Amino acid sequence: MSNLEVLNTRSPEQRTSQALDSVETTKANTFEASEHTSPHGSRAIKEREAHKLEKRLCRLMGQAIVEYDMIEQGDKVMVCVSGGKDSYALLDILIKLQKRAPIGFEVVAVNLDQKQPGFPADVLPRYLASMGVKFHIENQDTYSIVKDKIPEGKTMCSLCSRLRRGILYRVADEIGATKIALGHHRDDMLQTFFLNMFFGAKLKTMPPKLVSDDGRHVVIRPLAYVPEQDLIDWSQHKEFPIIPCTLCGSQENLQRQVVGNMLREWDKKFPGRVQNIFRSMQNIAPSHLLDRDLYDFKNVRATGVSTPGGDTLFDEQEFKVPSTLDAFGIKLEP
Repeated sequence: MSNLEVLNTRSPEQRTSQALDSVETTKANTFEASEHTSPHGSRAIKEREAHKLEKRLCRLMGQAIVEYDMIEQGDKVMVCVSGGKDSYALLDILIKLQKRAPIGFEVVAVNLDQKQPGFPADVLPRYLASMGVKFHIENQDTYSIVKDKIPEGKTMCSLCSRLRRGILYRVADEIGATKIALGHHRDDMLQTFFLNMFFGAKLKTMPPKLVSDDGRHVVIRPLAYVPEQDLIDWSQHKEFPIIPCTLCGSQENLQRQVVGNMLREWDKKFPGRVQNIFRSMQNIAPSHLLDRDLYDFKNVRATGVSTPGGDTLFDEQEFKVPSTLDAFGIKLEP
């Protein structure tokens, strides 16, 4: 029997009800489609997504600040602003948190103008003035020093960062900053972790909080929990006036870029892997590594007393391999 014949066998009331249902369904589908296709609907969706992103950024940054006790009452936080997306986002979100924080602290933005050719020196002062934030521009020609000392084709980042760090520490002293905030994010920390492992034979990364070698400065990384993609999205939403680094940013095939590509590929193929690696840096078992300075293996003796964290430590963690494989339709044999 055809659909038309089925419809004709129904009562007038049934046909009317069905027709009304069809109209309502059509209205709902039309509204949903128009919300996505009309300029007003598309704008509303973008605003909702931006609001969710802002809440996530505030939550992740606030969590890192609290868990690592980065900022205290009365602190003067020097935010190092380079003109890149990360430092812009750091300053932007930190100012938002400052307004709602239960403690009082001051924020000062500092930029180091390294006199790179073509550097638009007016961009940052104009932007920072529009934000209404206190700022200081430090002018130092580190570009000429780096170009003079580093042979053509060699990586400039190491010398550049050392020079920049020394200048920023001096500026922190001059303005009375008690904390120096850098814009390194979660992915920076992961890249550094693998760079040290692959090329330095060390298990270490950028810590969320550290004291400088001279013991005079506390460096913090409030974006420690924030993935880079969120910063990219926030930068596009806020339309930050990005200033590209023409000194080292233009160098191709840097090992950091190679490792970054590796992590992005993992994140695409194996959802959750990158986040698990990051979490592993917060869940370290010194007794189950090999560092004799970190753990006193020499004096390990049988005591006859049950000790938590011995060989049973391996049994406590159930690796969640199936959950990752399920995303690809792969089933493990029982």
